[in-house]
Amino acid sequence: MSRETLVELTRRTVSHARAGTVPQAADIAHVPASNYYDPQRWELEMARIFRRTPLVLGFSAEFREQNSYKAIEVAGTPVLIVRSTDGELRAFVNMCSHRGAVVVEPGSGTSRRFTCPYHAWNYDTAGNLVGILDRETFGEIDVDCHGLTPLPCVERSGIVFVKLEPGGSMDIDAHLCGYDAMLDHLGVADAWFVGSQTADGPNWKVAYDGYLDFYHLPILHKNTFGPDYANTAIYDAWGPHQRVTSPDHRMLAVGELDETDWSDRHLTGGVWTIFPHVSIAGFDVLLDGVEGGGRMYMISTLYPGATPDTSVTYQNFLATFEPTEEFAAAIAAQREFLLGVVVDEDYFTGNRIQRALKTNAKPNVIFGRNEAGGQRFHGWVDQLIAAEDDEAFAALFANAGTEFQP
Repeated sequence: MSRETLVELTRRTVSHARAGTVPQAADIAHVPASNYYDPQRWELEMARIFRRTPLVLGFSAEFREQNSYKAIEVAGTPVLIVRSTDGELRAFVNMCSHRGAVVVEPGSGTSRRFTCPYHAWNYDTAGNLVGILDRETFGEIDVDCHGLTPLPCVERSGIVFVKLEPGGSMDIDAHLCGYDAMLDHLGVADAWFVGSQTADGPNWKVAYDGYLDFYHLPILHKNTFGPDYANTAIYDAWGPHQRVTSPDHRMLAVGELDETDWSDRHLTGGVWTIFPHVSIAGFDVLLDGVEGGGRMYMISTLYPGATPDTSVTYQNFLATFEPTEEFAAAIAAQREFLLGVVVDEDYFTGNRIQRALKTNAKPNVIFGRNEAGGQRFHGWVDQLIAAEDDEAFAALFANAGTEFQP
């Protein structure tokens, strides 16, 4: 059924490309400018979105080997993700049970044991406390009750979801609203992880607005890739998650092919976003005269910073082809180019937007009828903030269903 849906969506986009049309929202929408900087609003976003929504903190490709791990700090929570010796992927608060020290420095690697740098307490890859310094003089303690604190962790479509709620649970099916069936066709589960880099940005919503926005592509990015892109967008949603495509010359080319020749590559173009903080965009890495190569994804994971005015974005790169030595330079060049685009164009502009909004010169920002994706995103943010308890929060996803919404 997922392929049939992708074919249906591709037919629709090809039809709009031929007709020179695009779907539009019912009306223009206004979002209060203060939503981007008000500290009380920001605290609600942290508590009611980032601490109770499954977040993308990694990829299966980063944990191919047993005992591989990744340590990262997200929304003020230090997290440790580990492929345990039994093959299970687990996540923990990266905090020693003794005196609260961060056990593992941010980064990745492989290890069978994790030793706290403060007093050398030891934990295994299942989070069990397996060693206490000078145990005979420390005193009696039940090691079974003092392991690392687990966090809900699930792999789906090659993506690692973690919920920042110690002792909580995660209903990933309810959260994804059927979207994972679409994401499966991207091939991330079988990809190779080929690096990560970071970019500091403005308020997380200012930054995220840009990932949903094709309207700016030929303007802001006129000196980089913009001239090859139209400024029109079609938005499809599975709950709060959205795919953005453009009825441009690429879709006209797809329309010239027989539908039986449409591959996953033809069917999965555009930008795929995972609420509340992920953008997936594909790029070609090909070399003349060299076999191999293909699509490389930049999966941007955007996290709020320490204040409402800041954020940090991890640009994660995954190749759907084996990244042999011949492609190393091309991959590095693509990474450097994309970091420059985001830092020098998107976030340069976003940081100035952040400062301008705080002048109170305008009470609202405006999303046009052609910017339905931004309208939907802010609508979900508002609804989730208004959901004071977990039951109301879950009901929003349950009511969204599992079918796409054009």
